[in-house]
Amino acid sequence: MSSPPDRNSVFDPNNPGRKRHSSFPDHFSGERFDQNEVLRHVILKLHLRSISHSGSTTPQSESEADSESLNSSPLSAAPDYSSALSDELLLNVFKRISEKNQRLLISLVCKRWCMISGKLIQSIKVMEWEFLASGRLSFRFPNLVDVNVVPASINFERNSGILLSSQLLEVFLNSDMLGNDGLFVRKGEILDCREIDRGVKILAEGCTNLRRIVMMNVSEEGLGYLANECELLQEVDLHYCSDLSLKGVAKFRNLQILKLIGRLGGVYDSVVSDIGMTLLAQGCGRLVKLELVGCEGSYDGIKAIGMCCQMLEELTLCNHKMEGGWLSALSYCGNLKTLSIQSCKYIDENPGQVEHLGSCPMLEELHLRRCHMRDKQGVKALFLVCRIIRVLEIQDCWGLDNSTFAAASIFRTIKSLSLEGCSLLTTEGLESVVLSWTELDRLKVISCNNVRDSEITPELATLFSDLKELKWRPDSRSLLSASLTGTGIREKGCRSFRS
Repeated sequence: MSSPPDRNSVFDPNNPGRKRHSSFPDHFSGERFDQNEVLRHVILKLHLRSISHSGSTTPQSESEADSESLNSSPLSAAPDYSSALSDELLLNVFKRISEKNQRLLISLVCKRWCMISGKLIQSIKVMEWEFLASGRLSFRFPNLVDVNVVPASINFERNSGILLSSQLLEVFLNSDMLGNDGLFVRKGEILDCREIDRGVKILAEGCTNLRRIVMMNVSEEGLGYLANECELLQEVDLHYCSDLSLKGVAKFRNLQILKLIGRLGGVYDSVVSDIGMTLLAQGCGRLVKLELVGCEGSYDGIKAIGMCCQMLEELTLCNHKMEGGWLSALSYCGNLKTLSIQSCKYIDENPGQVEHLGSCPMLEELHLRRCHMRDKQGVKALFLVCRIIRVLEIQDCWGLDNSTFAAASIFRTIKSLSLEGCSLLTTEGLESVVLSWTELDRLKVISCNNVRDSEITPELATLFSDLKELKWRPDSRSLLSASLTGTGIREKGCRSFRS
């Protein structure tokens, strides 16, 4: 009895006596796929191709139109439903997307979505000056409120693998960029002030809602453009600025926060002296926060700021080059509440006589970070000027030993003390001062290696038990728990002990 024919077998012309099996899978087999239908589509496609090559204008048949619709992409024929939505409605939808990556993908859909999504960007760091000077920045991002143009103001190599980074500046460097003067950024590598002014003018005309801007080597003219066009500007950072350029700062009506970077150690060098301080003081009556980095000056400059900027509440001096006697000018800052001194090699080389120092009547906080405190006379004068403070913070300061810290006993209203990285201070030196502060309720001691748990006296342990907040990690917190056994700390009903 003969076997039924194989439905998947195909005639082999090379060997008439053999039949080879089809290599198509089951879903392409004759049961599910009509071979006659395939042949009809192939013939129809060849027919349409011959018509297109012959240039015939004969109208297409219904079957021909159907075949072209099958071959065309469905995305190209899909209607744009977003065209019926207004820009305001789309912008409201895009605002609800929180992830930055998704917003970036949205901007790549089409030109319209790219323009609408650009309105969501409010802060940007410009890396290419041509992008700013051509007007594309303000056109692409019309709602900017925070702009940093300093990286674009320096001619650097973007493919360089060397990045100089600090809290104030980031710039790419070449291996041969360090000059004989020890500076990484020299004057010739910074854009000319006239070119900077032209770019700032274009930015000011296109982004009138600016609240904060960071600039470099801008002149009085460029600052004038900003003052006239951006009336809402409240915060300005000026790198590589000079005394005369600060005339333009006086034109800002609502400026509240100003940072002047005259000399940035090892990076670039410029001069801001008493002349510049006097010019900005005369025009910045609403200034609330002022930071002077690498600025030269003296008693006259600080006095002008104190007398003219009567709303000033926070003053920061970083790596200052002040002449001796500047401390006594702080008494003119009648509304000053916070004084910060950072990265200074000295406090005041010649503070003068004690009776001439005065004091800040409203000062509440004093912060000392990464400063040299070996000059006992300067430290004592500073503490005397700030004698009514309530918060004292000393972090990573060199030379703070027991005798220097003893000058802090002049503070009578201290409520919070924070010591970090004071390796020369001992437990005895700490105890001799803090026991005299009757209002102290917060204490923080971290990485002060000479303050040891084994040297804690019963008087100091009693003080710990009365504190509202204690953070104690001079070297080992576990030993502290054992040494405080029986003092009442951490027992039920006592005050909290935070670590």
